[in-house]
Amino acid sequence: MKMKLKNIKNLDSFFQMINQCDGAVELSLPEGGTVNLKSKLSQYFSMATVFSNGTIKELDLTTHTDKDSMRLLHYMMQEC
Repeated sequence: MKMKLKNIKNLDSFFQMINQCDGAVELSLPEGGTVNLKSKLSQYFSMATVFSNGTIKELDLTTHTDKDSMRLLHYMMQEC
């Protein structure tokens, strides 16, 4: 499922939630292509390139299981 997440303020809890997902969670890059956010290297890369002013303004993500999609939706409802 493709989804757009906005205004992520707590990166630690966001990546903890990503690590709990069963399948891949892919970040769509502006230049094209995707990065699997379950990889630690990808998490550091994402923090360095997307994180500004204490908030991630917007991410385009793709999940591959319904359970992971629901986990992300639930996370965003709790964080906002």
